[in-house]
Amino acid sequence: MREDVQRFIENVDEQMQIVYKTIDVDNVEKAAKLIMNSEKQGGRVHVTGIGKPGHVAGYIASLLSSTGTSAYELHGTEAVHGSSGQVKPGDVVICISNSGETTELLTTVNTLIKNEAHIIGCTRNPESTLAMKSEVCLQAKVEEEGDSLNKPPRASVLAEILVLQCLSVTLQEYKKLDLDQYLKWHPGGRLGQSIRDLQSVK
Repeated sequence: MREDVQRFIENVDEQMQIVYKTIDVDNVEKAAKLIMNSEKQGGRVHVTGIGKPGHVAGYIASLLSSTGTSAYELHGTEAVHGSSGQVKPGDVVICISNSGETTELLTTVNTLIKNEAHIIGCTRNPESTLAMKSEVCLQAKVEEEGDSLNKPPRASVLAEILVLQCLSVTLQEYKKLDLDQYLKWHPGGRLGQSIRDLQSVK
């Protein structure tokens, strides 16, 4: 068992090296500017995915919201059963799919495009259908998941999170977020207390 875990850690490390080398910073900036322009016109940000990327969507929506970009999780399949009503024309939707070919997500993407939303895709495959339908594609490239089955989403989830964290950092810097504002959105827990401790020292 220990050998399996060690092999997995080594495999994931190799996959993350691929991610580091293939993150397109220009596209991250394009995505950030698309969001900023939408917000200037009253637009909002939504994040969606199917399966494990759906869980990534929830985290990224929460992260963006806490760092200056109000974001909402959009259920990947409920969107075609009425929930796309939360998306207004001009809003931005970040759509996450490792393959970029997930049928349910593409159905949602088509609906969102018809409803005049801007699509930012996050996928391993820059030639996928999702990438082609996106105004900006953020590549989260991995070649293997890292374990012996090479099927359960493991490395791909880490790649998606890392790439979208880069987007969150870029937006945070564009908006010049400081600790005072961050504390207003995150007053609880040890994190909030650590900021208050810093402020009391000044």
